[in-house]
Amino acid sequence: MKIALNAISFAPGRMGGVETYFRNLVRSLQEIDTVNDYYLLCNRGYIDSLMLSNPHFTPLPSLYAKPSPLWYLRVALRDTIGLDIIRPLMNRLDMDIVHHPFSFLNPMGLRIPSVLTFIDMQHEFFPEYFSSRALRFRRALYRSSAEQANRIIAISEHARICLADRYDIAPEKIDAIHIGYNPQFRLIDNQDILESVRSRYNLRKPFIYYPAATWPHKNHKKLLAALKIIKERYGFDGQLVLSGIAMEANDDVIGEIGRLGLHEDVVLLGYLPEEDLPCLYNLARLMVFPSLYEGFGIPLVEAMACSCPVVCSNVTSIPEVVGNAAVTFDPVFAEDMAERIWALWSDDSLQQELKTKGLDRARQFSWENMARQTVNVYEKALG
Repeated sequence: MKIALNAISFAPGRMGGVETYFRNLVRSLQEIDTVNDYYLLCNRGYIDSLMLSNPHFTPLPSLYAKPSPLWYLRVALRDTIGLDIIRPLMNRLDMDIVHHPFSFLNPMGLRIPSVLTFIDMQHEFFPEYFSSRALRFRRALYRSSAEQANRIIAISEHARICLADRYDIAPEKIDAIHIGYNPQFRLIDNQDILESVRSRYNLRKPFIYYPAATWPHKNHKKLLAALKIIKERYGFDGQLVLSGIAMEANDDVIGEIGRLGLHEDVVLLGYLPEEDLPCLYNLARLMVFPSLYEGFGIPLVEAMACSCPVVCSNVTSIPEVVGNAAVTFDPVFAEDMAERIWALWSDDSLQQELKTKGLDRARQFSWENMARQTVNVYEKALG
């Protein structure tokens, strides 16, 4: 097969878990597939970062990739007169399959069979967390993309059910394929490495770790309210360490830290180099994940793989990912969140139990398995 991986809208550093998915899709397909030929449509400036090494993978730099002058022209024409100037160019590609990995077909209406990876439909449940422009974009493209695609990869069973229920997509057209985690996320025994990271970020107290960009649905403000409760009610003397890209809710999060008087209790690390993340999981007493909505939730698996006990939300795909290897709470209620966090923080035996269960659970998730199942979906799309 000749397969185009459509990364025209790839925007490194601004995509969160979607970027992690795509980078590992490219890496893992190169590792497991030496038969099919792949062509990567992408901004020329981003291709080197994807580290193409398999001779069956060929870059196709796109003049219409984001951001570029032609990308802006394309958007302007599409939004004003409904003309997508890239469609005839894409239709001339000599491909058997085009894989669109970012939840929408780009462009719509191609004659080449399409595989669509569908990440989530958060906008259907929390429209208030989106700008009017982003909401219009999702509402215009997500449902129609799912309807037009020949096959759909949902990254969780929850995402598959949402597609069938909300968009009335035939279940037999959707394959739920769990995503994986990188092998660098593991139990680290080298204390010198761990202490070097601890010193670099000045983490002198035991801490709770939450790695998440400050999107509204990541629910940082409710977590801060829970932190206030466990500090005042239970005498919590550790810290909450936050890392991740500063996004729309960042100012609100910083403001809430000040309003609640938590300056001494919260450490803001911002965006971290990926190589430091396994150490943060290993150093943390526990990882908290209070998100209101997830298509999958990669940090859950990363934490479990690092033997870091997890306390997390009980909504959307999150219970599907953690199984019985985590303590869960209702993310809407700070009281429930606080009680569950404190129950895990203060119970060494429960922490040890979840460390063991987490390691076992993490072994069920593999980028290699994801890649093999993805190739199977390509074959189904041609069938």
